[in-house]
Amino acid sequence: MKRTGTLAKAATVLSVSALALTGCGGGDSASADGDVELRFAWWGSDTRHEQTQEIIDAFEEQNPGITITGEYGDFSGYWDKLATQTASNDAPDIIQMDDKYIREYADNGALLDLSDVDVSELEEDVVESGRTEEGLFGVATGVNVMAIMANPSIYEEAGVELPDDSTWTWEDYSDVAAEIAEKSEAYGASGPNEPAGFQIWLRQQGKEMTTPEGELGFEEADATQYLALQKKLVDDGALPPASVLTEDQSPGPDQSLSGTNGAAMGMWWTNQLSALNAASGNQLVPLRFPSSDGSEGGAQLFQKSAMFMSASARTEHPEEVKAFIDFMVNSEEAGKINLADRGLPANETVREAVLPELSESDTAAAEFVEEVQPELGDPTPIPPLGFSTLQEIIYRYELDVAFERSSPEDAARSMMSEMESAIR
Repeated sequence: MKRTGTLAKAATVLSVSALALTGCGGGDSASADGDVELRFAWWGSDTRHEQTQEIIDAFEEQNPGITITGEYGDFSGYWDKLATQTASNDAPDIIQMDDKYIREYADNGALLDLSDVDVSELEEDVVESGRTEEGLFGVATGVNVMAIMANPSIYEEAGVELPDDSTWTWEDYSDVAAEIAEKSEAYGASGPNEPAGFQIWLRQQGKEMTTPEGELGFEEADATQYLALQKKLVDDGALPPASVLTEDQSPGPDQSLSGTNGAAMGMWWTNQLSALNAASGNQLVPLRFPSSDGSEGGAQLFQKSAMFMSASARTEHPEEVKAFIDFMVNSEEAGKINLADRGLPANETVREAVLPELSESDTAAAEFVEEVQPELGDPTPIPPLGFSTLQEIIYRYELDVAFERSSPEDAARSMMSEMESAIR
């Protein structure tokens, strides 16, 4: 997700909560007449809240005797609340989960094994993205790809043509963004969306941020080069000054430079395109990332599970929880309500049913995901324990370099040390 600021240190909280697993249930209950009451927590926009309630209503109509209460908020506060609930043995029954956190919760015994949920209509790589050595702890709702979202109206204002995104390089990206900043009232681009920005750049160097064994997959020299690239983009006028970058690390689509027409380009997941268009009043265009060598397919993008449906290991009603997750992921009815808000549907049959129903924005995002499929590199390794803290670490050192409080070399050394400690 986009720029969340300081993330909750959920692993610390969860290590305590794991000791409480033998305690009472997670706040769910059955009423006196035997009806089951479940709690479902998710983050997202007002549109997602409304759509999710429609899905809940449809499920309850088909499953009399099951009542689901929604608990929702924005992304930044969601994880603090969930970690606290989990530590106090009060986790929701059904949990919308992100890949940065799934191992932290799963490895601490906080999630229910969903191995018997039907995933036959999902690609194997998508299924595996929610699996650890101990079981399946998240079922993907959909897939998305990180893209450069370009605002054609700002390009037109600056008199600059949209780039050929199949062969452009980071130097081209810098030149285009700097020219737009010079010739328009907007910045050429907003800052990187981490950790995906760093991940994609590393993949272009033939490396990954983390390995399947849970270690860092790059060297200090790589981190130095990446931080130097970000500093050069600021110095060249392609990115805003450090003071502006600081403010743009936390807003969602509606408050961001992209959503407020403050920047011609921004790094976003494809499922966020509709929200960006609604906020900006323009039809943004998804582009491939620049590459290091300008080769076709050199961007080394990867497909990500947009989010997962997970469940509390403490739920007193595991079968009813699994039934709802099955409905959310495998039901065409739920798919036509969700559309592409939780990613392009991971279930292939649901995806085919949903595609004709998509808005212009979501259709553009879906077409981009389909277009880049042949160019995608290998799936990224499942994030290790502690991965959720890496975003904040990367952002902090990028700002240190941008503010010239540290050199790229010194920042890279300290950044790697913190990252290594975080995932041990």
